[in-house]
Formats: sequence, structure tokens, C-alpha cells
Amino acid sequence: MNEVIKGLYYSESHEWIKIEGNIGIIGITDHAQHALGNIVYVDMPETDDEVTKDEDFGAVESVKAASDLISPVSGVVTEVNEALQDNPGLINENAYENWIIKVELSNPEELESLLDADAYQALCNP
Repeated sequence: MNEVIKGLYYSESHEWIKIEGNIGIIGITDHAQHALGNIVYVDMPETDDEVTKDEDFGAVESVKAASDLISPVSGVVTEVNEALQDNPGLINENAYENWIIKVELSNPEELESLLDADAYQALCNP
């Protein structure tokens, strides 16, 4: 059973977002990292890049597959997790501690369209 953390928002494309003030911290879910297998590369945007809800902002590559990263919200990238450049496998170790980007939200109402933990759990385990 994959871990799902209460208090986060989830997208149907298996990204999670944690809200701290006007900043959204975005990563991929435990379900996604299990499906991908050993992650070998994370393609991330640059600081100050704009991301748009439901559009890709990078990719995660594993030994067996590559998957686009789809932004759950719109905003401006304030920080990227540089530790993942040297060690992308950190996501496999803990998908919720090892975020990918931080975004200043441009439209907080977009969060209302995301899933809560129970709805995401139901999506992954129908």
C-alpha cells in the first residue's frame, strides 16, 4: 500500500502539493515513485519560470520509464530542489520529504480542483 499523507492536495497525475502561506511545495507521490521505479534524473524548471496548472513543468526519468511532471497549480517557481540534481533517487527514498519545486501561487482557488488524501487514495486503489 502506497503512502498518502493527510493535509496535502493531490492531482490525478500523481503530484502532491503542500501549502505554506502563498507558497506551494510540489513533488510526486509515493504511488508515482513506486510505479516509475529507480529514478535516475529529474528535469526541473529554473527559478522565476512560470508554471501553469495542468501543464508540464519538467520530467522524472527512471530506469524503465519517463514521466512528465504536471503542475497542480499556476505560479512562479521560487526554488528548485538542487539536491535532486546530484541524487534523484532521493525521491525513491521518501517521495514526500524530497519535493521538486516551490511555487508562489498566482491563483489559490485552483487548489479547490485538487484531490484530498481520501480521494487520492480511492483513485490509486479503486
